[in-house]
Amino acid sequence: MSKKFLTDVIVKSAEMPTLAANALASDIIAAIKQQIVETGRFTIPDFGAFIVRETAKRTALNPRTGEKVAVKAGATVRFKASPSLKDAALAGMKKAKRKAAKA
Repeated sequence: MSKKFLTDVIVKSAEMPTLAANALASDIIAAIKQQIVETGRFTIPDFGAFIVRETAKRTALNPRTGEKVAVKAGATVRFKASPSLKDAALAGMKKAKRKAAKA
């Protein structure tokens, strides 16, 4: 999903000018970022949750040289889908397989 996609959806559903829809999409993204920074979590009901996870310090291999490289500890944002999103994705996948089998 991109910011342009969000803007297009807002323009179509709210019949809003593109410039205002773009600003609204930016504000939504900024609010999500702020919530993740403040609480470490952002949940959208019936969609899923974005959760901050710490990554441990580790040693990795450089694929070109095979040399060992130290990787610092850090953090990453993970997404956990809700059960309703998982069910919808499974139904969509089954539908696509049936459609492909008919063709």
